[in-house]
Amino acid sequence: MQYRRLGRSGLKVSELSFGSWVTYGNQVDTKAAVECMAAAWDAGVNFFDNAEVYARGMSETIMGEALKQLGWRRAQVVVSTKFYWGINDGPNEKNTLNRKYLMQAIDGSLKRLQLDYVDLVFCHRADANTPLEETVFAMSDMVTQGKAMYWGTSEWSAEEIRGAYEIAERHHLHKPVMEQPQYNLFARDRMEKEYARVFQDLGIGTTIWSPLASGLLTGKYSKGVPDDSRAALKGYEWLAERINDPKKVAAVEKLRPIAGDLSCSIAQLALAWCLKNPNVSTAITGASRVAQVHENMKALEVVPKLTPEVMKAIDAATSVT
Repeated sequence: MQYRRLGRSGLKVSELSFGSWVTYGNQVDTKAAVECMAAAWDAGVNFFDNAEVYARGMSETIMGEALKQLGWRRAQVVVSTKFYWGINDGPNEKNTLNRKYLMQAIDGSLKRLQLDYVDLVFCHRADANTPLEETVFAMSDMVTQGKAMYWGTSEWSAEEIRGAYEIAERHHLHKPVMEQPQYNLFARDRMEKEYARVFQDLGIGTTIWSPLASGLLTGKYSKGVPDDSRAALKGYEWLAERINDPKKVAAVEKLRPIAGDLSCSIAQLALAWCLKNPNVSTAITGASRVAQVHENMKALEVVPKLTPEVMKAIDAATSVT
């Protein structure tokens, strides 16, 4: 495992990290979470991603209990959470980044995670109804109060990130350090085009999500949606629709011979491809079984095999119009 600096910050995160979206509280209990997190840790993973909204807080509760049982030194592990959607229905408790919500949300997450602080805290989406200055001040205050070490954004536009950065700089506040965008072979424009100047000018790091396009880039959906997959879960019908895109399914099959030539799986190929981008600080993986963790970690062995010729072949295979 290699460790990359989170943008221009001094924090180092493992190239591959482990996240709990969908799985914790929906597919995985505490026992399985402990096993999967331990397997990731043994492979060198030091960053574990979460969010308040995942399973309406249950994901944080399960991870918090897992961290307690695993007993790692707090200084060794990097833990994140994210705020925006909320887990309650009050007018100041959902779909907002106002100060009242944010300052209460961090306390709730820390209680569920059984931690004194999180290392990374993200604004899970942008909020057009709250002044950006209000959000920036609140996020900076979280860091000043020691409840988070760094703050950042998730799925914000380049313009919004730059706006937040400039407000923080103007008022001598803690600046946003990282962004968590989707990035995979089928979702490339934001990372490779829109954020180009953000990386260059501001040195923002990235903790990318869905490097396997919600499982599509594993190849397991070539014959439909298996009953035991996350896309078969109630409430995730939208995911099944996205995965059943015939053009993308066909493109994934074109990757199979490329992966075969490299003696790896399609998933390992797709993860390794993400890590070839120097602006990726860490790629968040997910798993509901230890065997999946082991398989994902083998992607590290594939990265050196991705020559310019192989990268061109991957691009040609996944060009979907």
